[in-house]
Amino acid sequence: MTKDRDGSSIPIYPFGLKPLGNKYFSSGDDARNSLKGALKILPDEMLMQLLEYLDQRTLRLLGYTCRFLFALSISDDLWKAIFLESTLQRSASFEWCGLWRSTVLNLSPGKQARVDCRNVFSDVLHRPFACSQISLRPYKSNIPAANRIDRLENLSYAEFAERWSNKPFILTDCIRAWPAYQSWTIETLAKRYSDVSFRAEAVDWWTFRTYCQYMANNHDESPLYLFDKNFAEKMRLQIGASEGDGLAYWNPQCFGSDLFEVLGAERPAHRWLIIGPERSGSTFHKDPNATSAWNAVIQGEKYWIMFPPSASVPGVFVSEDNSEVTSPLSIAEWLLEFHAEARRTPGCREGVCRSGEILHVPSGWWHLVVNLEGGIALTQNFVPKSHLADVLSFLRDRPDQVSGFDKAVTDPYGLFSSRLKEEYPELLEEGLKQLAERQKKRRWDMVVSGNDAEEGSSPKKATGFSFGFGFGGEDGEIP
Repeated sequence: MTKDRDGSSIPIYPFGLKPLGNKYFSSGDDARNSLKGALKILPDEMLMQLLEYLDQRTLRLLGYTCRFLFALSISDDLWKAIFLESTLQRSASFEWCGLWRSTVLNLSPGKQARVDCRNVFSDVLHRPFACSQISLRPYKSNIPAANRIDRLENLSYAEFAERWSNKPFILTDCIRAWPAYQSWTIETLAKRYSDVSFRAEAVDWWTFRTYCQYMANNHDESPLYLFDKNFAEKMRLQIGASEGDGLAYWNPQCFGSDLFEVLGAERPAHRWLIIGPERSGSTFHKDPNATSAWNAVIQGEKYWIMFPPSASVPGVFVSEDNSEVTSPLSIAEWLLEFHAEARRTPGCREGVCRSGEILHVPSGWWHLVVNLEGGIALTQNFVPKSHLADVLSFLRDRPDQVSGFDKAVTDPYGLFSSRLKEEYPELLEEGLKQLAERQKKRRWDMVVSGNDAEEGSSPKKATGFSFGFGFGGEDGEIP
């Protein structure tokens, strides 16, 4: 039996399939030997890529030809893709059956084929299963003292502006007066909004009832994360910039004015309802348009690991022009492969944000977050006065990486600047002054370093990244 990082046992793969290394200690036959011709020559990775082109009928029939192909054909990643490409996801009649394959084929547990796969050895198949079974306990415990995210009972705006706008921190007593915090649980939301459809990554037609079924019974390596930007309209909530009667929640006052509010209806998407089971979350990313963010936990616990903007995060690779990021496909894989190294990386910050607490994500900081248990959170991006220059710089200098604005807004920088000029002319002047000083410093650094790159181009060793929540689709990119 495989051992997890903390010594916990990972259950045996369904039907007995084993990691590839076990093949060399087995005295029995290798099921792969039953493959013929080119199929026998191709590695497992390539076989899985070929199976991605098959429809559900062909994939199912192929799995009946031999044990090895059966093991490949029941991979739930293949059936998840089939589900997402089918009309089934838009149907109100389907039931979640615990697995993507079972759901597509409408198979109850008693109807699922049982094939002995103890002589099938494949890391390609076993790795996602092992990642779906890891214990998250080691990642929330024994956090080095130097890495711990500061925990504060409360904070004034003056303190935030002076000392904390560039640091992550957790506020432990900030949202307990919110009606949302006092009354929301998975169960109460399921009763009120069971027939309301919320977006969960690539799935945007499921009712909340169906998503709750999925939350309670799934075996995904990366469970679907409900991440909906239109939740307030769907739930008919009243939300305010400050405390008031009838509001579900309001912005924490310690962060001060949100300067993106000057954009009014033309503001990019900036607030989301987040719900997910254990192991769901977001892989490493920076928040959009150089904004800061707060994330309030209504129910459950979240583990956060964060790095300052200039850090090189282990296992995360950024393109030269800062426009793309590459990292392992799942949170679990990153934790298994890179967490120990990341913990030793200068600038690393870690912490657990619990129910009733709120975490601050400073502008430009890398962060990964994973649910330690099923729960609910609310998050919102904002532009504090102390990071106005960062946002202006991003909108002006990286127009191809700006996200969230309506297509009708062709010049986000010009729009934001003009609105600021109307309402906060002194702030705009100060922000532009800071930009000019940064530009002079950048030119001087180029001269000193001998970097003759054209002004505005990316340096050779890029460490920034525009934005991405770690999953694709409309809400993943915040169009």
